[in-house]
Amino acid sequence: MSFLDKAVLYNKQEWLPYRGFIKCIFLKTYKEAIKDLEECIKLYGNGYIMDHTYSFYIGLCYLQLNEYDKAEKVFDDYVNDIYKNRQQLEHPTAYFYQAIAKNELQKWDEAIAIFDKALKIYPQFSDAKYYKAICWLKLGKPKEEVVALVTIAREDAAKGFTINEDNTIYETYPYQKKFAK
Repeated sequence: MSFLDKAVLYNKQEWLPYRGFIKCIFLKTYKEAIKDLEECIKLYGNGYIMDHTYSFYIGLCYLQLNEYDKAEKVFDDYVNDIYKNRQQLEHPTAYFYQAIAKNELQKWDEAIAIFDKALKIYPQFSDAKYYKAICWLKLGKPKEEVVALVTIAREDAAKGFTINEDNTIYETYPYQKKFAK
C-alpha cells in the first residue's frame, strides 16, 4: 500500500480509483474505500475501474458496512445509469448486488425478480441461485423447492459458475458463496 499511496500522490487521477478498488475488494477497509471513491467521483465523475463504476464499489462497501438502505440506493442508481444512460449490456453482477441489497432489506419479492434478471443473462450463476433460494425460504416456499435450488447452485458452483469478476481468482467477493466440498 505504501507504493500505491505514493502513486496516488504523484498521479491521483490514474491511481486513486485503483486504490479505492483495492481497499474495497482486497483490504476490506470499506470506509477508507468510500472516501477514495467519493473523491474520484467529485474530481473526475463516476468513472470505471475493473469493469464497474466507482459507485458500484461504494455500494459493495455499504453492503459490507451493513448500511443496506444506502447500498440499495447506490445499486438502484447504478443499474439505472448503466442500462439507461450509458446504454450498456446488462451485467449479471450488477443485478446480483442490487438483489442482495433488496434481500438484506427483507424485500424478498423484489430481490427474487432481480436475481431472475441476473439468471436470465447467466443461467448457471450459482450465487444468484443460492440467494434466491434464501429469499424463497423467507417467503415460505416449500423446503423441497428451496433445497432443490440450493442443490443446483452447489452443482453449478462445483463447475466454476460463480461471480465472474476478474479478481475472484485472488479474493472472494462480498456475498460470494463458497460451498463446502
